[in-house]
Amino acid sequence: MRTCTRMRMGRLAAAAPACAAALAVAAPALASEGEGAAGAGMHLGSVLPLWSVIPFAGILLSIALFPLFAPHWWHRHFPKVSAAWALVFALPFLLRFRGEAVHEILHIYLVDYIPFIILLWALYTVAGGIFVRGTLSGSPRLNVLLLLIGTVLASCVGTTGASMILIRPVLRANAWRKRKVHTVIFFIFLVSNIGGSLTPLGDPPLFLGFLHGVPFFWTLHLIVPMLIVAAPLLAIYWLIDHRYYVREKRPEGGDAEPFRIEGLHNTIFLVGVMGAVLLSGIWHAGTVSVLGVHMKIQFIVRDLVLLLMGMLSLRTTSEQIHRENEFTWFPIQEVAFLFAGIFMTIIPALAILKAGEHGALAGLVRFAREPAQYFWITGSLSSFLDNAPTYLTFFNTALGRFFPGVPEHEAVHHLIRERMLYLEAISTGAVFMGAMTYIGNAPNFMVRSIAEEMGVAMPSFFGYLARWSIPVLIPLFAILTLLLYR
Repeated sequence: MRTCTRMRMGRLAAAAPACAAALAVAAPALASEGEGAAGAGMHLGSVLPLWSVIPFAGILLSIALFPLFAPHWWHRHFPKVSAAWALVFALPFLLRFRGEAVHEILHIYLVDYIPFIILLWALYTVAGGIFVRGTLSGSPRLNVLLLLIGTVLASCVGTTGASMILIRPVLRANAWRKRKVHTVIFFIFLVSNIGGSLTPLGDPPLFLGFLHGVPFFWTLHLIVPMLIVAAPLLAIYWLIDHRYYVREKRPEGGDAEPFRIEGLHNTIFLVGVMGAVLLSGIWHAGTVSVLGVHMKIQFIVRDLVLLLMGMLSLRTTSEQIHRENEFTWFPIQEVAFLFAGIFMTIIPALAILKAGEHGALAGLVRFAREPAQYFWITGSLSSFLDNAPTYLTFFNTALGRFFPGVPEHEAVHHLIRERMLYLEAISTGAVFMGAMTYIGNAPNFMVRSIAEEMGVAMPSFFGYLARWSIPVLIPLFAILTLLLYR
């Protein structure tokens, strides 16, 4: 059986360079189209065909299937798989688009990937220095309370910050229970996604809206759709958890350890992280060119502050706290390696999406007419793609459709006054449906990785979809549509 598995893995690994060769052979059409597009000043996304997203689909399938059929092999070789799919796309892309391709790759890594990893690293490091000590019962009542706290906290410190602060206490509280996968799943639904909908600090799409003129406190309007989804989720979770809880054999009573929090000084660094992110959105310090990519100075300063906060946390937190918190670097390493490949292969998908009605997904963009369509299209794409540019694409689609020729700042205010339901649909679609897959939002993957490190057998990529997100979330999103967006 192991020999057969290795043979299958070998054939799959060998397929990567073959796919690259096939793309290189098929790419002359792209070359002529690319040259014509450059001459006409058209956007790259208007000439890339839909099949250029095959490597992106390949890395998603690898993340979904390898851990299921060859978990030990995947654990050792996932960085190589990520790199292989990145090369499958990058080599023919560079060969045919040359300078434009180099710029796109440098842009996505310098502007998007590196800041993304720095922010995750800072939050992961700072949260890893906060240790909640005490005997927690893992009862349905306590678990619902922890999920509720996390849902509220996510809008204050971001979905990633809230997830990293609370996932270990939740797992420790339920360590004695055999059935706890559902707790992690609903944690991802509520804390890692839906809870971040009330402020621009909660989730990247809302922060992007803030940068484009949406008032900071406008997102409080999303409390109604948030409650429509979050309240039933908490009720469903309580029913499931209570059913499992009464069947569990409770541990014999011992000396209860009093509740206390150690490493509280890390909250200073957490505030520093949030402050740096917020400042980068309201401070305009100009731009500098790095390898031909224009980068905003305030973003560079933000990333330096984030690195400083993380290093100060490591310097001032005792090794004992990290040890008792079961703190390791593997979860952030896994995210860094896998998302390095994802960010490379996602280039054509984002470019096509940004091209709007001039790209291969023009039909999908034109189809978005009513709030319900904006909600489902934005959300469906956000389940698999980066939800920030997806949000921005349909945000701009709505502005252009309803207020053509109006300056953005004025158009945003018109959209809020006259077509606010459209903005709500775009915002909730991007934020809520990030919970549909492990890659829909960065903290999803990190929570899963931490849970697996702490002994929880999490479902596969497709198992998560088929057993949890589709049957639980889709009906709630349908109800939300009927109540608000039809």
